[in-house]
Amino acid sequence: MTASGLDWLDLRVADDPHPRRFSSEASLRAYLLKVERLSADAVMDLLAHGELSPPAVRREYRVDRLAPAPRTP
Repeated sequence: MTASGLDWLDLRVADDPHPRRFSSEASLRAYLLKVERLSADAVMDLLAHGELSPPAVRREYRVDRLAPAPRTP
């Protein structure tokens, strides 16, 4: 988290046009492990590189880090 707010993360899965938004790497990691059923190694690779594709995983995953909106005085 930065001084100006949360650093949001968008997870894009395969061809789904609607990203899933997370407020922290911890919440994204928990989702990937429990819901998407990725291995711990695959999650680490995805968070480190921002994308992961078959054959390492069954679907394509991409993580976009969103810059916080500028604060207004």
